[in-house]
Amino acid sequence: MRKIQKAVIPAAGLGTRFLPATKATPKEMLPVVDKPAIQYVVEEAVAAGLSDVLMITGRNKRALEDHFDRNYELESALTRKGDDERLVRVQESSELATMHYVRQGDPRGLGHAVLCAEPHVGDEPFAVLLGDDLIDPRDPLLARMTEIQEREGGSVVALMEVAPEQVHMYGCAAVEATAQDDVVRVTGLVEKPEPVEAPSNLAVIGRYVLDPAVFGVLRETEPGRGGEIQLTDALQQLAVDEKLGGPVHGVVFRGRRYDTGDRGDYLRAIVRLACEREDLGPDFRNWLRGYVAAEL
Repeated sequence: MRKIQKAVIPAAGLGTRFLPATKATPKEMLPVVDKPAIQYVVEEAVAAGLSDVLMITGRNKRALEDHFDRNYELESALTRKGDDERLVRVQESSELATMHYVRQGDPRGLGHAVLCAEPHVGDEPFAVLLGDDLIDPRDPLLARMTEIQEREGGSVVALMEVAPEQVHMYGCAAVEATAQDDVVRVTGLVEKPEPVEAPSNLAVIGRYVLDPAVFGVLRETEPGRGGEIQLTDALQQLAVDEKLGGPVHGVVFRGRRYDTGDRGDYLRAIVRLACEREDLGPDFRNWLRGYVAAEL
């Protein structure tokens, strides 16, 4: 099997759940402690060995490109001040990966965004990382997924057990067990089902490793839920007909995931990450204990 080298990060969404903060600022640039959410995602791709990153952007997303570019004026100012610590942190984002950008002119769903990556990806397997899901670097989910894809072929999705009342928020997988505890065979996928119609409580979260055959399927996929081209619908076809592009497997993730796609979960993610930081954690945890005791 061909080794995976490229990562695709769809980042063309409007971020309506975070208005008015996202009126002029891309939601991917909202800070999670002191780094924008999108930088965590790029760092995850690089940690898994994927240093060729294509970002699917849209109008008013120029800040994403600027963040991963050099800022010579700022670097020069920090150098003159002798602020080496902040200089290194500023330069990190511009040296992380080889970045590429393409615009999704017409936002027609995640499936359409992935299809925009075809000219760059070509006939290679590739990873897709959604910016709303931050995976803790201590839990190498993406590396495990690329390992399974390189061994089994086809495509691999990340799955996570969710409460029945939350199933309607996700794509949901019908699965068969394999000899490995954290790997299942996906036999079907349903986009945001009602709880009584869900085939399991295994939800698809925002990490995929895809066979390039998905592009051909996406080109033929009609708009589905919400009038958008759904990646879940294309993966459903691959799961039921291996001749199209190999099997679909799922890696059941039981690690630490920070959901930044919802305002409440975004705040909880910041608190959790801040508490775990060596430089911020001790003082912040002490303050938090006192706040909870006094106010709640």
